[in-house]
Amino acid sequence: MDILKGKFKDSFKDKVIIITGASEGIGRALALALAPQGCKLVVSARNLERLNSLGQELSLLGYKPLVHVADVSEQAQCQGLIQACIAEFGQLDILVNNAGMTMWSRFDELEDLTVLSKIMQVNYLGPAYLTHAAIPYLKQSQGQVVAVASLTGMTGVPARSGYAASKHAVIGFFDSLRIELSDYKVAVTVICPDFVVTQTHKRALDAKGKALGDTPMQEAKIMSAEQCAQMMLPAIASRKRLLITSFRGRVGRFFKVIAPGLIDKIARRAIEAGR
Repeated sequence: MDILKGKFKDSFKDKVIIITGASEGIGRALALALAPQGCKLVVSARNLERLNSLGQELSLLGYKPLVHVADVSEQAQCQGLIQACIAEFGQLDILVNNAGMTMWSRFDELEDLTVLSKIMQVNYLGPAYLTHAAIPYLKQSQGQVVAVASLTGMTGVPARSGYAASKHAVIGFFDSLRIELSDYKVAVTVICPDFVVTQTHKRALDAKGKALGDTPMQEAKIMSAEQCAQMMLPAIASRKRLLITSFRGRVGRFFKVIAPGLIDKIARRAIEAGR
């Protein structure tokens, strides 16, 4: 079902869109949701095998994307991704900063503090590097930057302190950038998903800096990546400032001001329940 109607129905037609972290989870689901909208996709991630799998799936559906392997934590590779897009399509209309990683450990139990720098490098500096390289072309197209942040970027969450810090940084960065780019008519959309079923949780770094290997989340009780992508489409099409994907997230945003202790308790319960 096409959820884009009215004046937003053809919002993505002929637009050139880059999606990072596209090999799985929200990025993959978003690529599959956007492809039928008539856009030209550039899909990027670190894992070539998974990325090629997405490229093949899209091609079988009749949509041939540009597949480009890149690690967003490396500035040179971010510049290379943008240049590959321009070389192929000659323009860039929408940049979706989706690539990310997470952690799952209390800070006082953390043995490998490089976890913090790794997460900040991917989640915050990666989007900053990539957006910096993209800005000249987004100014030309009066385009849009989309940052996939997190509800964790709006409130503290136990066992995910480094991740929360990186997503707070993302929101602050893109809120500032929105003001700077407003004169050029470049839109900035921040997406704050609640918990989503993705492989990212299985690769969350533990106290020793190793991947968990298994998700601590109750996946049957949280939003699927496909549901999240379907919510994102209208928000991106309308160049919306902010999308919070859950009711508890929208309510919690206001209660954090008037009852912050209550939000702390809700965050603790959510982590302990895994949903």
